[in-house]
Amino acid sequence: MKLIRVRDYGELSSEAFRVMQQALSSERPVLGLATGSSPIGLYKKMIADHNSAGTSYDQVLTWNLDEYVGLPKQADQSYWTFMHENLFLGIEIPEKNVHLPSGEAADLAAECARYEASLQQVQIDLQVLGIGVNGHIGFNEPGTSFDSQTHIVQLTEQTRQDNKRFFGGELDRVPTQAITMGIADIMRARKILLLVSGENKAAALQQVMQGEVSEQCPATILQRHENVIIIADEAACSRL
Repeated sequence: MKLIRVRDYGELSSEAFRVMQQALSSERPVLGLATGSSPIGLYKKMIADHNSAGTSYDQVLTWNLDEYVGLPKQADQSYWTFMHENLFLGIEIPEKNVHLPSGEAADLAAECARYEASLQQVQIDLQVLGIGVNGHIGFNEPGTSFDSQTHIVQLTEQTRQDNKRFFGGELDRVPTQAITMGIADIMRARKILLLVSGENKAAALQQVMQGEVSEQCPATILQRHENVIIIADEAACSRL
């Protein structure tokens, strides 16, 4: 693992964009994308670059990590909406090139199988990750098997509390389940980019960098990947 320490979130986003530019230079790049606050700065820089430099996304393919179960895709808090508002519309990527799991599928097991089958047809060149306070990656909560593929997960109270800010601060509006890429899916990526910002993520980053590999902190599996770049600000590095 390579750790890049930066001063603040702005510098983190700039460094992340440099890594993204390298991935976009390949002929038909396949990106694994994340939601949440960590990658928003990166996505803003991708949009700005598209507008100023004309970077084309016509040949780029994307797969997202996860989606809430039970939310219509066009709901304000769905990850489909998040990705379109924060990236896809801004880079004018063809809709046929983007892939997200559906949290409103009538048969969730079948949806997991469908999404997993689509992932097996590609290898992600660059997988963007954030990390949860409890060490989750994607929505793979503590205790998730390292061999897991796309599956339905019961969200922990910690995760729901952390995410209620996206639901007007109302915990009862936060879904209790999500569909997520498995840890084995994430580990198949050629390169992984982990973005970590804020003092509240310091303990999780310490575990990733210095702790034992354990399913109780899913992100520690990244120690076993041969090509991981971690970009973390001063606050997130405070325990290292």
